[in-house]
Order: sequence, then C-alpha cells, then structure tokens
Amino acid sequence: MSREFRDALGCFVTGVCIVTCRTADGLPHGVTVNSFSSVSLDPPLILFSLDRANTSFGHFHRAQTFVVNVLSRGQEGLSRVFARTDTDRFAGVAFDVAASGAPVLPGSLAIFECHKHAAYDGGDHEIILGRVLRHAYAADEEALLYFCGRYRELAP
Repeated sequence: MSREFRDALGCFVTGVCIVTCRTADGLPHGVTVNSFSSVSLDPPLILFSLDRANTSFGHFHRAQTFVVNVLSRGQEGLSRVFARTDTDRFAGVAFDVAASGAPVLPGSLAIFECHKHAAYDGGDHEIILGRVLRHAYAADEEALLYFCGRYRELAP
C-alpha cells in the first residue's frame, strides 16, 4: 500500500505494547507492537498482529504462550529498544517471569499472560489471538501513546 495509506492509519491513536515469549531455545524474546486489541470478555481473548517480515515473527508463530506488556508513559526508551532488530533486546533489561515462562516487564501499565488460542492470516501480518490466563494492571499510571509516527502524552 502507499505511504499515504500508512500515514492515514497513523491518525488512529494507539497504546504501545511489548509482547514477550520464550524462543524454542528458552531465551527471552520480545517486540514492540501497537496492534493490540481486546476481543472477548467471555472467554477472555485479546489479539495482536505481527508483520511476517519482522525478525521476531518466527518466535511468536511458534510460541504457545506469551505476555502482552502494555507500556506506561515512562517506558518510551524500552519501547524503542524492543522496536530495534539489530540488538539483544533483553541485554540489561530487568524482567520477572510469568507462570508460563514468558518475560514480564516491571513498570508496565498492564500485563496479559496468554495461551495462544488461534492464529489467522492477515495479509502481510499474522493475527495472533490469545486466551488470557492472568492479568494485572496499575490504575494510577498513564499509558504510553503513539500518534502520527510519534510518542505522545495526554494533555492535563
């Protein structure tokens, strides 16, 4: 699609998430996404989508469990680290471990620990549907936002 189409999509304000899993070798892995959405309350389902050309695609395609870490306003730097492809994203990054083994990033606004429920073809992306096993959130924090190609903050 054209750059104009991409720019038009960027007019939709999104939150920013880092989705984490364990690789087939048991190593922690994660990637920054803003394509996250709730799907169902009963059963509790969420989704995120990942570009098939992304270097992280294979890890999430194979993973049976993952954690969606919804980032808080102060985590822009972490978002940038996990958006890069040329580095060990977990180098120097502290994390906890969910019951499923997937990394949980401290300071996240919310976390959703999931079992992969299904995966769907989404053109150049794969849509990964997760059944939420556990969740937690910090109600008094503010979200990290993304709009028109830039990180943003809510006005007071």
